[in-house]
Amino acid sequence: MTKDIRQKQSKALCWIVSLLNQHQISFLICGGLAAIGYGSNRKLNDIDLFVTSNHFNKVVSLGDEYISKPAQRYCEATEGWDLEYVQFVYHDIKIEIGNSEGAKIFDSSTHAWTPLKLDFSLIEYKTILGIEIPLMDRKALIDYKKKLRRPVDLQDIEAMAKLSPQT
Repeated sequence: MTKDIRQKQSKALCWIVSLLNQHQISFLICGGLAAIGYGSNRKLNDIDLFVTSNHFNKVVSLGDEYISKPAQRYCEATEGWDLEYVQFVYHDIKIEIGNSEGAKIFDSSTHAWTPLKLDFSLIEYKTILGIEIPLMDRKALIDYKKKLRRPVDLQDIEAMAKLSPQT
C-alpha cells in the first residue's frame, strides 16, 4: 500500500469516527478493517461499519455531501450481503455504513440468507491507522466470515487463526 493511500484511509477513518463520536453515535467496525485489527495483513478495500437503526438516518444526513451510493436496501449476492446501507467517498476512500436492523449475510454452507446478529456491547477497541476504534467482536467476525467464505474472508480467518489458534 502506498503512503498516499494509507494517508487517505487514515483521513477517511478519522473523519467518520470524529463525526460519529461528535454526535454520540455508537458504531462498530466490521469487514476488512476489523480483520486487520485482529491480525490480517491484507490490503484494505474500504471502511465498513454498522450503526443502530435509530441512528442510521442521522448518519446519512450528516455525511450527505459525500454520498456516492444512496441509503437504501441492497442485496449484493456476489458479496453475500443483504442490508440497508449508504456509501460515502471521502478522499477517494469508500466508507460503507450499514443499518444493523434487518442485515443478512449469505451462508455459503447452507445456501441461505441468515440474519447478521450484531452486539454493540461486545466490541474491542484497537488502534488502527492511528485511531482508536471499536471493532466487531472477534468471534462474531470470524463466524460471519466463515459463513461468507469469499477468498478474502478465508484469508482473514487464516490470519486471525495464526494469532489465536482456538479459531
